[in-house]
Amino acid sequence: MDPKGEISGSIRRNVLRRYCSSTSSLSSQQGEKMASVATAPPAGKRPASGGREGDQMVITPLGAGSEVGRSCVHMTFKGRTVLFDCGIHPAYSGMAALPYFDEIDPSAIDVLLVTHFHLDHAASLPYFLEKTTFKGRVFMTHATKAIYRLLLSDYVKVSKVSVEDMLFDEQDIIRSMDKIEVIDFHQTLEVNGIRFWCYTAGHVLGAAMFMVDIAGVRILYTGDYSREEDRHLKAAEIPQFSPDICIIESTYGVQQHQPRHVREKRFTDAIHNTVSQGGRVLIPAFALGRAQELLLILDEYWSNHPELHKIPIYYASPLAKKCMAVYQTYINSMNERIRNQFAQSNPFHFKHIEPLNSIDNFHDVGPSVVMASPGGLQSGLSRQLFDKWCTDKKNTCVIPGYAVEGSLAKTIINEPREVTLANGLTAALHMQIFYISFSAHADFPQTSGFLDELRPPNIILVHGEANEMGRLKQKLITQFDGTNTKIVSPKNCQSVEMYFSSEKMAKTIGRLAEKIPEVEEKVSGLLVKKGFTYQIMAPEDLRVYTQLSTANITQRIAVPYSGSFEVIKYRLKQIYESVEPSTEEPDVPALIVHERVTIRLDSDSYVTLQWSSDPISDMVSDSVVAMVLNIGREGPKVVPVEEAAKTEEETEKVARKVVHALMVSLFGEVKVAEEGMLIISVDGAVARLDGRSGDVDCENAALKERIKTAFRRIQGAVRPIPLSAS
Repeated sequence: MDPKGEISGSIRRNVLRRYCSSTSSLSSQQGEKMASVATAPPAGKRPASGGREGDQMVITPLGAGSEVGRSCVHMTFKGRTVLFDCGIHPAYSGMAALPYFDEIDPSAIDVLLVTHFHLDHAASLPYFLEKTTFKGRVFMTHATKAIYRLLLSDYVKVSKVSVEDMLFDEQDIIRSMDKIEVIDFHQTLEVNGIRFWCYTAGHVLGAAMFMVDIAGVRILYTGDYSREEDRHLKAAEIPQFSPDICIIESTYGVQQHQPRHVREKRFTDAIHNTVSQGGRVLIPAFALGRAQELLLILDEYWSNHPELHKIPIYYASPLAKKCMAVYQTYINSMNERIRNQFAQSNPFHFKHIEPLNSIDNFHDVGPSVVMASPGGLQSGLSRQLFDKWCTDKKNTCVIPGYAVEGSLAKTIINEPREVTLANGLTAALHMQIFYISFSAHADFPQTSGFLDELRPPNIILVHGEANEMGRLKQKLITQFDGTNTKIVSPKNCQSVEMYFSSEKMAKTIGRLAEKIPEVEEKVSGLLVKKGFTYQIMAPEDLRVYTQLSTANITQRIAVPYSGSFEVIKYRLKQIYESVEPSTEEPDVPALIVHERVTIRLDSDSYVTLQWSSDPISDMVSDSVVAMVLNIGREGPKVVPVEEAAKTEEETEKVARKVVHALMVSLFGEVKVAEEGMLIISVDGAVARLDGRSGDVDCENAALKERIKTAFRRIQGAVRPIPLSAS
């Protein structure tokens, strides 16, 4: 769980978003929307802002911020409040599993939108509706509401927690059902000035992506989605409107799923090989969602392999029959393949799969395949069978979906030698473990393509482990480099602030104004702000009507440095592969780093860096500056030099330079005078040191003694006793 103390120290950043291009409809109510983005502390700790309070949008993850689990995102704008999803964290129990509801005022929420029935998106809903001050309205799709009732009832029964830790009971679920309203896909509803509608999200039956419109500002919340059509579900839709903000899942980060046929073959091969050798196969999966997809695969595979017909497949869930009834009811919400098949026979009437209500009814004799819930192996039938089978190397466990951090399923993916059983004892893990993900979450190609089509100017990443989310964020920053897209990945309770100013008029000028547009016709061009006026013009007219032009910025910086240039060269070669000498001015030592940044020794007291400004060059220059400053603080370092015959005069010259550098590192201000004299100033006291004899002339006796001692030791190091003297 994310400690809330991390948030109070967050640094607020204001970044003004300027539109370079837009598509604007010329109506009196539709104009430019400008936003500034800031990451801020929680409510009550936000610093003052120059924007008007009514134009401030604040989005705060109460769960699923840099984690997978307890999805819950709080949003306020223009006095309206929306809560997206209301889940629990599967790896925790009791109050610890809830989102951070204590950070908000539930009574201020106007609308609560639930994307789908999975526990990490919907399981804290009975608690929130029945045990807080929430008075708003709740919406989900028809299929989600039907399955929510079954899934939550099962969750209450299988949860092995004390009565005090129970978040809600069966009666709370029943009462919550009366408060839940349903919405059809593409149906537009309005509550207290908040307009919203939903699109198909794939993922599971009934899953939806919600688009919310408040005062002309659109926010898309994807929930869990998948752009890949599988055996029974449609792929997620692309909204016809580009949102101003997209709050998107990042579960798989930059990972890429294997092709579907490859995953199916690995899945069926692992099962076939195990049962052929007399082993048992456990498939931990949640009762609804991926289970139906896997059952379709298994039933088809068994039908095509007569030699397997005597080996039973069990769908071990107390919800088995009820689940199938729900899926048959909402057959028209599925893809065309299933609908066509249903016209001839019920695809969910399986020929080779039997329901199994409890382990007491299971005759564990010979090979078998059992799909049991829950998918995380934390309790229930799947945990009972795992504890029973895990010590036999003939058996196999196939993890078919995303495993949440902290769950047993996540632990065994790494194949530890031992596991802790439900009774607290330790047992050897000998069974084979296969992780073959059929999890209907978007991978990187899907996420990248989805965002590339939508092109939202602001992207907020949620529902992903911190490392995966960080890698995804960096890849998206690279993908949208050169655009004004802002990408943030807030932690739990860390607010993202944006300022929108809507209902502004924009006038077309130049060639765009030569033709009067038809009603509802869209005019595309560059949106230019000058003072408080907004103009839309063709890119070709930019130079004609504005003083804007493109330019390259060359940056130059002088960094204090009085050491040897060879030290800098040595250090740079340790850091960068490409460090080449510059031939522009042969008399001035210079290096070109990474073919971008030139560093020159223009003086005995400083070096100069010069580069053409761009993100990579700026990063390289920053690292070079930091390195030079560190050298100055650390003092001179030993640098390997080529062995060459040196004259006595050259050796003496090098020794004097080293003595001077070391004296500078010890006493600060040291000037070289004539005839090898060094003038040393310390806190107003001045001393003269004869660099040849070591004599010191100084009125301050203590300083005089320090300088003499330091010089004697330096001489001993710089001019050691020659071998011939021994």
